[in-house]
Amino acid sequence: MKDELLIGLVSISDRASSGVYEDQGIPALREWFGAVLASPWRMEHRLIPDEQAQIERTLVELCDAAGCHLVMTTGGTGPAPRDVTPEATLAVAHKVLPGFGEQMRQVSLKYVPTAILSRQVGVVRGKTLILNLPGQPKAIKETLDGIFAAVPYCIDLIGGPYIETHEAVIKAFRPKSAIRPK
Repeated sequence: MKDELLIGLVSISDRASSGVYEDQGIPALREWFGAVLASPWRMEHRLIPDEQAQIERTLVELCDAAGCHLVMTTGGTGPAPRDVTPEATLAVAHKVLPGFGEQMRQVSLKYVPTAILSRQVGVVRGKTLILNLPGQPKAIKETLDGIFAAVPYCIDLIGGPYIETHEAVIKAFRPKSAIRPK
């Protein structure tokens, strides 16, 4: 469907991808988007280990082959040696949007002082917005609640579908000139 938002969800975890424990990132994202989005959407999801080359291949595949308009990663954004999600994201980026990373850390600082250790980034690859999120469901929700108002207009600007939200949950912000009549 032309106006359907295609979201790529990538959970990055050595232990979850090897079956040590069940992934919680993708279910948390699925639930969050189900509550927020009023316009049609569907998702592609991947569960992969913290391997930079594999993360890069997965991001490129979701953006270029699958045609996702929005790709969200969870996990791998801390300072540990195996945390390479930001490096992989920046390696495939065409444009960096520093405001997303700055705002994600600012939102998280309201809840935990260790948010300053996060290296989350937001980038554009072609016509896809890629955002790195934390790995824990509570932190995913808090972060998305704090940044998502800007996402629909960003996707407008890069050529994606017009996204509408349930305004009682999150009101998408657009300049008056960019708002479509209902």
